[in-house]
Amino acid sequence: MKHSTPQKPPINLNLANLHTLPNDIVRPTYDRTRLRAGILHIGVGNFHRAHQAWYLHRLMQSGNDHDWAIIGAGVRKSDRDMREKMRLQDFLTTLIELAPDTCSTEVTGAMIDYLPVEESNGSLIAGMAQQNIRIVSLTVTEGGYYINSSTNALDVDHPDIVHDIENPTNPRTVFGAMIESLRLRRERGYGPFTGLCCDNLQSNGDILRKTVVSLAKRIDSDLAEWIDGNCTFPNSMVDCIVPATGKDELLLARTYGVDDLVPVTHENFRQWVIEDQFCAGRPNWEKVGVVFSDDVQNYEKMKIGILNGGHQIVAVPAELLSIETIAGSIDDDVIKAFFLRTARQEIIPHIDPVLEFSPESYLNLIYKRFSNPKILDTTRRVAFDGSSRHPGFILPNIRAGLAKGTPIDGLALVQAAWARMCAGHREDGSIIEPNDPHWESLCEKAIEAKNRPSAWLGMEHIYGDLAQHSLFSESFCKWLELIWRDGVRSAMKAYCND
Repeated sequence: MKHSTPQKPPINLNLANLHTLPNDIVRPTYDRTRLRAGILHIGVGNFHRAHQAWYLHRLMQSGNDHDWAIIGAGVRKSDRDMREKMRLQDFLTTLIELAPDTCSTEVTGAMIDYLPVEESNGSLIAGMAQQNIRIVSLTVTEGGYYINSSTNALDVDHPDIVHDIENPTNPRTVFGAMIESLRLRRERGYGPFTGLCCDNLQSNGDILRKTVVSLAKRIDSDLAEWIDGNCTFPNSMVDCIVPATGKDELLLARTYGVDDLVPVTHENFRQWVIEDQFCAGRPNWEKVGVVFSDDVQNYEKMKIGILNGGHQIVAVPAELLSIETIAGSIDDDVIKAFFLRTARQEIIPHIDPVLEFSPESYLNLIYKRFSNPKILDTTRRVAFDGSSRHPGFILPNIRAGLAKGTPIDGLALVQAAWARMCAGHREDGSIIEPNDPHWESLCEKAIEAKNRPSAWLGMEHIYGDLAQHSLFSESFCKWLELIWRDGVRSAMKAYCND
């Protein structure tokens, strides 16, 4: 749907003003005053609002499942600002879909409240303990589950986890709050809820179960056994490219006639695949395109390997070359060739087809999605938190390649480019602002690795035993030395011409 620039000033988004929005903006047709909550979602960011909340909104638009509305929640200080902005607009969200040649705008209303964000997490615990809450869903980032990547177990020495073990009724983490709310639910006879992870993690439901149950065992072994035996944690695969909101997105929403404090732009593609394991019921999401499947792991491997891994392949060298967006990066002939060759030779061999896609057809789809010039997805956003994303998106295929004897040279180059990026400046000398929760320690290792490349691979919490594999370590060292000497573009050309 194309928009014409409105002649009137943009209208403040709130429930009272819905009927006055421009006619070409789709808005809720259901009575929001009659919605009842069934889901509590922790981590109300742009992705959640463009993905899970949109599916539920579409279901409500069809006249179904009005008792599954969303209550938002958060645990970070930044969530307080989001809560206040959402509260001022009655928890409505403007979604702007950006296809390469068209644009459409929709206001969604599946969220009806947002809990106060408190250090004690008292409101969060009370919210999850309500009998009507049957699903607790999460988007708390890939690195937010307190799993040690080298041991694949709960990091019981992390200060947050130590705090929750010692203060179970006053927890610091989402997971401690979930455990305390489940204790209250069992005590009151309300029964369990489903924990639905919506983060980009392989076997994300299994990881959520591991974190919750492992922490619960340290607090109350009987409660841990009850949670493990009664709660369900379905694995799911989520997919939609959703940029962060900045001044351009705010201006775009106003251009289309709505003054939204936190609008969301997104691409014209969504996918959600879930295991049908919900202990307390679920919305009829299949009516609006959600796929329920026992084959979630293959969908996950395809998406995480090609899209999420591909994002790192593209964004890290682009950051070094001062290319600002993913679309601009994939428009660079050298980055494009590097991405496609690495994906075909080093990722696709480890991916099985799914019902809708072969690995090659999915790669072609991802290339087109990355190329969408309307999506101003920054290389900085995509390259953020590499200490979580590389172990989850890149290293599994390096390990698979070493095990199967397939090439790993391009993925080793990606690791070398990341090590170079973490030195903190681009090839033109401009500064890379901190872009990882562990930026300071990464910078120290990156600077040390300039003269001693193996120092980077010594980070066991990221690489585990990979440094002991000579094929990988020698390739990494070769590329890092070349990148420092001749630049990342020369390294990518050398890989593509090999």
